[in-house]
Amino acid sequence: MCEIGRIGPSRIVYVSCHTATLARDAGMLERQGYHCLAAGVMDMFPHTMHVESIAVFEREKQCR
Repeated sequence: MCEIGRIGPSRIVYVSCHTATLARDAGMLERQGYHCLAAGVMDMFPHTMHVESIAVFEREKQCR
């Protein structure tokens, strides 16, 4: 996650197979100046109990 802060993309689409990892990394992204625009789940494997968590983060605009 620290590499993302160094590169500094304006938008990140985060796809995770584990919601606890997404929650952990969302906190790190918030501390690096990003906020979550939207989040949801996608059933990519319909015959299993497994779902993917998806979140979109955007960097807060810096005042000059």
